[in-house]
Amino acid sequence: AILIAYLYRGTMFRGEAAPFVMELPNYRMPGARNVIQLLWEKAKDFLQRAFSIILIATIIVWFLQSFDLRFNMVTDSQSSILAMIGGVLAPILKPIGLGDWRICTSLISGFMAKESVVSTTKILFGKSLTSVLTPLSSATLLVFSLLYTPCVAAIASIRRELGLKWGIGVVIWQCVVAWIVALLVRTVLMLVGVA
Repeated sequence: AILIAYLYRGTMFRGEAAPFVMELPNYRMPGARNVIQLLWEKAKDFLQRAFSIILIATIIVWFLQSFDLRFNMVTDSQSSILAMIGGVLAPILKPIGLGDWRICTSLISGFMAKESVVSTTKILFGKSLTSVLTPLSSATLLVFSLLYTPCVAAIASIRRELGLKWGIGVVIWQCVVAWIVALLVRTVLMLVGVA
């Protein structure tokens, strides 16, 4: 983030920085009851939102994994709608070791909510997860999924604040940065002998 800030300051945001003055209110120590109540409300809200989004994402993934384009039930998920969608992104993510269509599909579900990447991965791989994801590819997946574009709600906020053009630019930029950093992490881990 610091490197990107310096890059932006030298290219897109050249010139004198505008002064930023903000008056802050006096701070007081909150009461324990207020803190506990606020924590409970925030945790409850998060759990409700996360559960509903993960549930919806899981149902959608199950449906797309179970049917082909003619809505016939498939026995092999490699011929499903989901495999076709994930197959489009697989060549892009192959250089960073994430070329499996199931991983690509999990990352697509992360656009709804980052939390759904884990549940989607578990649904798609089942018991074969440990045989496909090595420590190297797991680390790469972790780095990429933490850095690539945020969920739909965050993207909507970015678009509302910056406009459509800048919103799309931010999404693309975050995906590119995530890909580059994941490639760097993968390369470093390979150099130190992680397989």
